[in-house]
Amino acid sequence: MMTFGGGGPSSQQANAAAGLPHAGVPGSLAQKVDEVLKAEPVHDAPVIEFSRSQFDRRPFGLRTFLAPQRVALMGAFVLVVIETIALQAGPFLTQFAIDDGIVKDDYSVVVMATIFYFASIVISSLATHQRIRFTGRLGERLMYALRIRVFTHLSRQSMAFYTDEKAGVLMTRMTSDVEALSVLFQEGLVNFAVQVLTLVVIAVALFLFNVKLAVITFVAVIPPMIVLSLWFRKVSDDGYTKVRNRIADVLSDLSESLAGIRIITAYNRRRHNVIHHVNVVGRHLDANLDTARANGVYAPGSEAIGVLGQALILLVGGHMVLNGELTVGRLAAFLLYLTAFFAPIQQLVQLYNTYQQGNAAVVKLRELFLTEPEVVEAVDAQVLPPIAGEIVLDHVTFGYTDDRPILHDVSLTIAAGESMAVVGSTGAGKSTIAKLVVRFYDPQGGRVLIDGHDLRDVTLDSLRRQLGVVPQEPFLFHGTFRNNVAFANPDATDDEILEACRAVGLDDVIERLPDGLDSAVHERGASLSAGERQLLALARAFLARPRVLVLDEATSNLDLTSEAKIERALDTLLEGRTAIIIAHRLATAMRCDRIAVVEDGHVVELGSHQELVARNGRYAALYATWLAHMTGAATNGSH
Repeated sequence: MMTFGGGGPSSQQANAAAGLPHAGVPGSLAQKVDEVLKAEPVHDAPVIEFSRSQFDRRPFGLRTFLAPQRVALMGAFVLVVIETIALQAGPFLTQFAIDDGIVKDDYSVVVMATIFYFASIVISSLATHQRIRFTGRLGERLMYALRIRVFTHLSRQSMAFYTDEKAGVLMTRMTSDVEALSVLFQEGLVNFAVQVLTLVVIAVALFLFNVKLAVITFVAVIPPMIVLSLWFRKVSDDGYTKVRNRIADVLSDLSESLAGIRIITAYNRRRHNVIHHVNVVGRHLDANLDTARANGVYAPGSEAIGVLGQALILLVGGHMVLNGELTVGRLAAFLLYLTAFFAPIQQLVQLYNTYQQGNAAVVKLRELFLTEPEVVEAVDAQVLPPIAGEIVLDHVTFGYTDDRPILHDVSLTIAAGESMAVVGSTGAGKSTIAKLVVRFYDPQGGRVLIDGHDLRDVTLDSLRRQLGVVPQEPFLFHGTFRNNVAFANPDATDDEILEACRAVGLDDVIERLPDGLDSAVHERGASLSAGERQLLALARAFLARPRVLVLDEATSNLDLTSEAKIERALDTLLEGRTAIIIAHRLATAMRCDRIAVVEDGHVVELGSHQELVARNGRYAALYATWLAHMTGAATNGSH
């Protein structure tokens, strides 16, 4: 008999505890959702190309990021040129109005200069408006492409990647880093072009108005400004990298705390977690304060240099006007240009901060894109034909790290249609065998074959379409019952979905829900009991109709009352299919055709239940321990 233990609260009890209305959506909320959906624009279905072996492996950087839009960027640059030239026409028109109008008492010249001044402002405003709209749309398209690329790259990664990386850090790559890059493009690079071009135009204008004053300006102002900028760059480079690392720590700690809130509450660790999060946020605060202190020196320092430069030019230029070397209009225009010259420098100070944050994000994204998946699909991989289901582990050696093997030269053959249980102590390598069969990992030595095909020589899609996996902790997605059951077979009809649900005994659960298959399943299945979540995962596997089924402790969360419901269903599912069942419970193992006993990474015994008991070895000892436990439990229950 196959027995199942564990269980949990019913779906109604879980819903009540979570404040959920039978996992359904309230009518008023559903109506509002429908109204929002009606107002949503209609978009064409996106065309997504997903390859496991061929993808962009170029180092990620601003050049490679912007290269596909170089023509559009040239258009934006043209608008920047028009905007800048029109905006900087003011001081020239001021000089013209003073020297040729006011000084010569010709009011018509003043009126003409005013009209042209007004026209330059209109042209500059229109150019700015078009530039912001144009670069805004371009920036959103770039961010859209980047988010798709990040998500696709994460989807391509192997299981080892997600074991090593924290979920919060990966969320930072997808959110905070992409946003920093968005700000860098839409507010940084374009404004950088505006300010640099403004500096060039003004510098040329300064030399055209008076070479002597221009030379004084550049000798007195530029050297200290360069020295101050080089210092700021050195200090802020490390600072903004620390800021990006610390925000990743903040999001990682937040994600972990939210995911583990039940355990945190059960062990009364909320206060401790708040203290820990305060420390994590504090380190992020310290990193930001370091950059703020650098800004506090750089911004007022550069401003002071600019003001002193203006005072110096006013002193020298005033003396030149008194000596007849310079007209009042030219001095006024020079001072206006000089004021405008320092404004973009101040803007560049702020833009450098934006650049530093964006560049730190570029570095993090580059590291992500350079991460190659450990399980790689060969470029010439062949489609796996329909399989009978023979599985062979041929002298397999594997470890999650190269220096610590979990499996040692394991050879094992599972015939097509045979069910094999893998038992052993915790850490012996049972689940590792299952992960190699579904090619979540590749062995460091030896081969894993299905029907004679080395798994490394076939496409992953064609392999996993013929495999069914039910993990120990089933993962349910936010959505409906229908979507979760049909996850492995989205084209399944309602009749097929209901048949799968009936096979595992979920039909009575669906009947109790207000919307049947359309009832909501909340994130991670919070509105269902542990047993119901596992039954739903089994229904998902039923619907996929795999040739090879892998159950990794998949029955551990089912209670005793569920046993009768699924026993016949499991027999139906396993009939004619190859099955690998990772089992701690010997009641599960006893129903399989053969049992493999794994200890310290070796298959130490292999045979049927009766054969292994008669052998009086490791399995017999496990069986005796289990039998004594069951007998004791029954005796205690009778009392």
